[in-house]
Amino acid sequence: MNKLRLLVVDDESLIRKGLRNALSTFSDVEIVGECSSGQDAIQAISAKPPDLVLLDVQMPNCSGLDVVRAVGPKHMPPVIFVTAYDDYAVSAFELNAVDYILKPFDEARLRDSIDRARKRMSEVNQATLSERLEAVLESQSRKWAERLVIRNGERYEFVPTESIDWVESANNYVQLHCGPKQYLMGETLTSLEARLDPAKFARVHRGRIVNTKRILAVHPLFSGTYEMELLGGVRISTGRQYKEVVQNLIHR
Repeated sequence: MNKLRLLVVDDESLIRKGLRNALSTFSDVEIVGECSSGQDAIQAISAKPPDLVLLDVQMPNCSGLDVVRAVGPKHMPPVIFVTAYDDYAVSAFELNAVDYILKPFDEARLRDSIDRARKRMSEVNQATLSERLEAVLESQSRKWAERLVIRNGERYEFVPTESIDWVESANNYVQLHCGPKQYLMGETLTSLEARLDPAKFARVHRGRIVNTKRILAVHPLFSGTYEMELLGGVRISTGRQYKEVVQNLIHR
């Protein structure tokens, strides 16, 4: 049996270490590279495609799905998605990827996933695998996120998007404000914006997104900026370049 040349892609060093340690016991697998970001993965795959990619879905700046889009489903090697996403997304991965692993996972689950991937790769040609990856991208772009998964130490917390009051950028992270609770999430504001329903959320500043149902009042300031008064008494300012967005909210 030929060894599977495998590329590990995950922004969390502890996850990569756990995968590396577990895979070192698999005699039929050779790790040919590790990437800590989606951008590095795109370069590695484009330069020398592996047989199989263990690909984290949720990474800041460039997600696992962004990697597939950039490489292109027709050129993307078979993928095992590593995900903490909700049941809807998992069903899409299960139907259309060679396999998926839901965080947190153990060595037995990883072994099963590698075996299933090898079996599917032997049964299905590359064209069919490419079509399945295209179906994953399509299914994810059709549905707005209903909940977000936040890693908190060894714990994964599920936060319904409807519970979010507003979101602010924190470099390559975002801070979710949900009533008295706050969550720090490893994703950029632009990436998160693409997953939130624009009928419910609006970006009103380069560093802020607001749940439009939480807006109590809008106060004009100067030079096309506004102050938004939210439920709970929070006040946030808008950006000048988002003047039209705010005016559209006012005149809905």
